[in-house]
Amino acid sequence: MPAISIIIPMYGVEKYLRRCLDSVLNQTFSDWTAVCVDDGSPDNSGKIAEEYAARDKRFIVVHKQNGGLSDARNYGLPYATGKYIMYLDSDDFIHPQTMEIAYYMACRDNSDIVSYTYDRFYRPQLMVRHILHMDTDNVVPHGIRHRYKTTRISSMITNDIYKYATERAHNMFNVRRRWLIKHCQVWKNMYRRELIADTPFIKGILFEDFPWWSAIMLKNPRVTIVNLPLYYYIPNFGGIVLSAKQLRIMQSLCAGIRDAYTRYKNSATEYQMRKWSENFRWYFIKWAFRKVRYLKSESDLATARELLRELESIGAMDGATRHWHHDLRCKICCFLRG
Repeated sequence: MPAISIIIPMYGVEKYLRRCLDSVLNQTFSDWTAVCVDDGSPDNSGKIAEEYAARDKRFIVVHKQNGGLSDARNYGLPYATGKYIMYLDSDDFIHPQTMEIAYYMACRDNSDIVSYTYDRFYRPQLMVRHILHMDTDNVVPHGIRHRYKTTRISSMITNDIYKYATERAHNMFNVRRRWLIKHCQVWKNMYRRELIADTPFIKGILFEDFPWWSAIMLKNPRVTIVNLPLYYYIPNFGGIVLSAKQLRIMQSLCAGIRDAYTRYKNSATEYQMRKWSENFRWYFIKWAFRKVRYLKSESDLATARELLRELESIGAMDGATRHWHHDLRCKICCFLRG
């Protein structure tokens, strides 16, 4: 059994895939397997992954009919036999020490999750270059050359993930801000396999990270937070999110809210529900409601009202005690009366 298995869904990424797989191959940590899931890709992504598997048996390639990102991640998990699991989107790449650092921290702290972050300068740099019609394919992030000594890396250990995980903006200037797990992208954490094995991603929706991450938090994992930019997130301007219609985004967000709220209503303690609501639930309700402004047809507006009424019927919009939540709740009520 390898120490780490990394799951890499692939669809239409032949332009980026070699860089992604090379970043795995060049890890300073060697005890890994990479499960490359060819999600019915129409290009040469599957063939490229097979080339790597022919050269290095640590690469495992599986092929399936197209089912979307969530389905590909779920499909890859049974092949990922490592003690710990990572996720890597196939148009992104990772720092050479990502596995070394994450595994060291997990073993040292007996953590269920090791959370790191992504390079917050690299992606905006690429977006600006794209707008200016400059080359984006050969830009090397400065931080990738940096080498860390694991014993000297600052970290924070917690058994209360709700104290640090959030989607909201925080105007805090104390030390806790440094350790926030900001945003719920699944690819910037390493997970103990037992923690996530029984929690599949919801198929067929966008922003599938949010309900999945909400479910994982509900298990009260022990977490080590490492404030290092070990992940390099590439803006794919033809990607699924950027090209999606606004109504589909709203439908996906509402499906995620519905799933997560139901879990918390049935299983969460009062503290878990309060912290999750403040830091995730109302953030995503607001995001979903903001999509209404982009809907033009009466049929789309009618569908939006149905989605929000369903959230209202299960109680997902109850408990709007803070002023910004209450204001949002009032705006939604006006729209539903509309």
